[in-house]
Amino acid sequence: MKEYKYKINGTVYNVTVGDIENNMAQVEVNGTPYKVEMEQTVAPVAVSTPRPSAAPRTVSGEKVIAKPTTTGGAGAIKAPLPGVVLDIKVNVGDAVNAGDTVVILEAMKMENNINADKSGVVKSISVNKGDSVLEGAELLIIG
Repeated sequence: MKEYKYKINGTVYNVTVGDIENNMAQVEVNGTPYKVEMEQTVAPVAVSTPRPSAAPRTVSGEKVIAKPTTTGGAGAIKAPLPGVVLDIKVNVGDAVNAGDTVVILEAMKMENNINADKSGVVKSISVNKGDSVLEGAELLIIG
């Protein structure tokens, strides 16, 4: 049993709350017993948060986003900004001259030509057409 004192508009009320069964409570106010019907509480509905879907993958099953590599090897052509590889203009073994366009990268709804910074032969290509790359991601190596 719980006892409470309430003061409403200057009048003091001594309230005793007795047994509560289902939605009926035995309440006594200043010595007068009452049966008080309480509202049924509605159980809260659990809202499930949808899990994020898996990251997209290329046809070969690799993750679409190419993370920046730390090889820092000489001749590495890196993405100057994040974007999507629209086209790769060279193949492994091709000879390129400084200034030749080697990759076309779409960023901010614009096509950006990524040019070779030196002359040489393409040693490896680290990305595929359609890959999303982050700034600093290695695109290819010219040796």
